[in-house]
Amino acid sequence: MLDITLSLIGLIILFPIFLLLMAAIRIANKGASIFFLQKRTGVEAKIFTILKFKTMSDERDENGKLLPDEKRITAVGQFVRLTSLDEIPQLINVIKGDMSLIGPRPLLEKYIPLYSKEQFRRHEVKPGITGWAQVNGRNAISWREKFELDVWYVDNLSFGLDLKILWLTTLKVFLRKNISAPNFEPFRGEN
Repeated sequence: MLDITLSLIGLIILFPIFLLLMAAIRIANKGASIFFLQKRTGVEAKIFTILKFKTMSDERDENGKLLPDEKRITAVGQFVRLTSLDEIPQLINVIKGDMSLIGPRPLLEKYIPLYSKEQFRRHEVKPGITGWAQVNGRNAISWREKFELDVWYVDNLSFGLDLKILWLTTLKVFLRKNISAPNFEPFRGEN
């Protein structure tokens, strides 16, 4: 109930920003969709559709293939990512019950068969908009470290820890630390 209540309050407070971003993204993406939808894994590895603001255009080359990410990210998209505003629509995922405000970040369903038994434990709780791994390195740490932090969170779940994560997330967003991953590598399983 607290997740839903806080998410509703957040959406109400952020509604003017939400509308402004929708308009800016629509213009930057030349009329294309303003939302990025993707299948992710939730609690007990159930699949749901995550909702984010779209930060890249759908521009394609002469053969119809999408251009590389660095050529498709718009100036608006860059700003939205840098400020983590692309995450705002996930408050709708929280209201729907797919996510929590705090928890391990929901990852792609293709990663499910790659997890070790211990790593899979991250699915014992709902995924979150932010989590312990995000405030302890986010994109600057390895997959192994992220999963260790996710499982630590599952084992130490408490209201006090969630409040600490919310506070640290606020600081990270304002300080803009570890937000982008210039050399992002997809998860390929344990070595």
